[in-house]
Amino acid sequence: MHRKTRLRNVRREQESYMENNGSRGATMTSEMQEIAITEDKPLLTGQADAAKDVAELAARILLDQGQEHSVETPHGILRVTLHGTRTTRRPAILTCHDVGLDSKSCFSPLFKFDEMQEIVKNFTLIHIDAPGQEEGASAYPPGYQYPSMETVAEMIPAVLQFFNFRTVIGVGVGAGAYILSKFTLTNPDSVEGLVLVNIDTNAKGWMDWAAHKLSSVTSSLTEQILCHLFSQEELSANTDLVQSHRERISKAPNLANIELFWKTYNSRRDLNLDRNYTFKCPVMLVVGDQAPYEDAAVECNSKLDPTSTSFLKMADAGGLPQLTQPAKLTEAFKYFIQGMGYMASSCMTRLSRSRTTSLSSSYSMDGSRSRSRTLSQGSQGGQMPPSPSQTMEVSC
Repeated sequence: MHRKTRLRNVRREQESYMENNGSRGATMTSEMQEIAITEDKPLLTGQADAAKDVAELAARILLDQGQEHSVETPHGILRVTLHGTRTTRRPAILTCHDVGLDSKSCFSPLFKFDEMQEIVKNFTLIHIDAPGQEEGASAYPPGYQYPSMETVAEMIPAVLQFFNFRTVIGVGVGAGAYILSKFTLTNPDSVEGLVLVNIDTNAKGWMDWAAHKLSSVTSSLTEQILCHLFSQEELSANTDLVQSHRERISKAPNLANIELFWKTYNSRRDLNLDRNYTFKCPVMLVVGDQAPYEDAAVECNSKLDPTSTSFLKMADAGGLPQLTQPAKLTEAFKYFIQGMGYMASSCMTRLSRSRTTSLSSSYSMDGSRSRSRTLSQGSQGGQMPPSPSQTMEVSC
């Protein structure tokens, strides 16, 4: 009863207001109705799609460009680029490049590859540039003392602390693979897995030192680095990739810095790996079948724990498989991450469709005994076989 009485009173007040204010009250009522109708109108389908496209484009631009940071460490400042959200629920993927390259030229083609996007969306990427090697870096003054490979490795914990990551999955190429190896040996609890491309864990011997000295006299710095990066077949063919890197290195404004990094890498110490002093995490070694460091990678493979090491020898990959064979390396990387317990539902698209994969296993420390077998994966659902008690060498 009380409610009905209140409604009647409200209606009477409205009618009285209309009588007293005439057309003005009618106009205000009409305007209020129009405003209410406008607010209730949903966006048109085209407008919603356009807004979604703009948001996706903005996210893609941010992902492609990354966020650059200057991270202060006990041994100087490192330029670091972060891609993706800074989520710490999973380990970050931390990369380190080779001599003559920077994080962009070494890893962009791989991590921008279409089939790699499934991994990129699930992990944060942290790209480290060695001191003075980033794009646009100023040249160091004459007499500058470049940090040793061990010192650069000691700078990495500050990067993890800066981004609040407890663990990482390391991906290194050449000199970067050596740096990440040293970091992992010193900080085993900080690394959940390692992907090492063109790794050489040995210090240069007398013969290597003499050959390097002779090369430094007869060849330019650019040609020395190209011989480090590419196979002889690629150099002889003078491929487009070789030409582009020759031009980029020779015209680099920080060429003096590149030379310092090159000399430091050639002065590296032996990591002294063996079955008793080795990595505590899963490792995937990657090398092209004609790469300059093929023999060094094979030797490193013989020193690692065979139950947690995979050896991927890639056919027709040359010296930089992450640039020449990103599809195969992406697929292998997915298998590697799945073996660590991540991305279990990921779909394999290339290697899983292959009828056969050649798996060679070396199960003696001196490498004198070996066997080869062919595994059909057509009915395996894209899953790798259980890890045997020896290192697996995969040629694809």
